[in-house]
Amino acid sequence: MTGPTPGLHPAQNRALRELYAAARQLAEHWEALAVRLAAGEGVDDLRAGAEAARALLIELTDVTASYGLHGFPAAQGVGARVAGLRNAAVDRTLERNQALRMAVLDVQHVVTLCGYLAGLGEARGDAPMVEFCGRWERKLKRLEGRVRKAAVACASDPDAAVEPLDHGALGRAGHRLAHLGGSLGEWIDRRSATRGRS
Repeated sequence: MTGPTPGLHPAQNRALRELYAAARQLAEHWEALAVRLAAGEGVDDLRAGAEAARALLIELTDVTASYGLHGFPAAQGVGARVAGLRNAAVDRTLERNQALRMAVLDVQHVVTLCGYLAGLGEARGDAPMVEFCGRWERKLKRLEGRVRKAAVACASDPDAAVEPLDHGALGRAGHRLAHLGGSLGEWIDRRSATRGRS
């Protein structure tokens, strides 16, 4: 076990390692999601986001190496495992609109981390960190806006919006299970409301 990374405040150290994990998760999840969605508004932006997250990781590796901080294999491995779980299990239960709306949260996490790290760099007088994190915050915020717009646009075709994301056997089973769970919850809430009125 080593002590804090020299030249970095512990808050920077932790957030940078989190950025490694979050960017890797973004890259792998958005790439798989673009394949599952196949076509439609937002797919090209998901692909662009996955590519941008990979570029961020390459630059991040160079930036943090100068501080003696590294994010592979452990930090990026966490991100890959989270993306793998979402790609293999969680996304199979979602409707197309849900998957796209939840994808916005992936990039919001990275955008917020970049803004936080830029603020930490500013507080510590670390101009290179401010420049790097501020630049990536702005770049990913533009992608966030486009994917959010695509998610909201799903409302223009409600039938397509509620189609299962995954049309395979596992996807159909996962979607039915999620629908059943939602129906059960709705029934419980309705019964509870009826009892409250009597």
